[in-house]
Amino acid sequence: MEKAKVYYSDLRTSPTSNLLDKMERLLKRAGIEQLPLKDSFAAIKIHFGEPGNLAYLRPNYAARMATLLRSLGAKPFLTDCNTLYSGRRANAVDHLQSAMENGFNPISAQCQVIIGDGLKGTDYREIPLNGEYCPAPKIATAIAHADIVISMNHFKGHEQAGFGGALKNLGMGCASVGGKLELHCASQPKIDEASCIGCNICVKHCAHDAVHLNASRKAEIDYAKCVGCGQCVALCQHDGAVMGAEDTSERLNYKIAEYALAVVMGKPHFHISFIMNVSPECDCWNHNRLHWTRHVQIWSSKPRYCTVTIALPRHTSTTTCVDATSST
Repeated sequence: MEKAKVYYSDLRTSPTSNLLDKMERLLKRAGIEQLPLKDSFAAIKIHFGEPGNLAYLRPNYAARMATLLRSLGAKPFLTDCNTLYSGRRANAVDHLQSAMENGFNPISAQCQVIIGDGLKGTDYREIPLNGEYCPAPKIATAIAHADIVISMNHFKGHEQAGFGGALKNLGMGCASVGGKLELHCASQPKIDEASCIGCNICVKHCAHDAVHLNASRKAEIDYAKCVGCGQCVALCQHDGAVMGAEDTSERLNYKIAEYALAVVMGKPHFHISFIMNVSPECDCWNHNRLHWTRHVQIWSSKPRYCTVTIALPRHTSTTTCVDATSST
């Protein structure tokens, strides 16, 4: 198997070369201009950050990426998907407000900002994969319909996956709310009767007729019909429909890999990872703890993934690392 070539750049700057300039040189050196960008819808997958967390990637990087893609003839847009947990990014209205608070808007980002799985996280396309764990990953519609996928990844720790980078940004980040339920859970959803108000929304929208109201006007799930799609969890605004038991970290990582494959399968894709503010936990938290390591580097590759286990230049059996600032 041919080695994937991964380009990197350090974060040293000068009066004539700032980080945005270095990022653009890195992108070009790694081959972004070789992508079929003319008139293509290019999804820039980036984490907008939970309000209160300051470790997420600055919107300046996204704006430079969007400007470069547009100069190459693409129609770029920034995108992320709604969260499974309750927070300020669990629906498109709150998510867009949070993105704007963190600096991601059409003016600063130089392109449109789209929540990939729609208003309530229920807009998705099933991508047939025949994976061992996820036969048909539920990928957000806007991302599934994009012609090209560009991932801008903040490399950091993650409390379940261990570390988060390109695979986590794509595999978990491009899943609809129901997809995130499939990733996280080893079992089907369940009903918290104390929280259920009997509003009937889960009954109306269950595509498999698996939910009904009992005599007490509380939702009940017929597990003989339930396929675990997670639509009831996505739609319930009262935490009446909730996740089942969580899956193991090992199985979660296998599922994330399958979802990431579904995102990029059959279409051009490009990846850039920022190894800076390497915080112990995900940018989904509303705070960020002291980072583990100093700002190190920016990595970029096309079209294969590189799983970086340490933030230093290294050669492995499947990757060759190239200094983008060198002449070789």
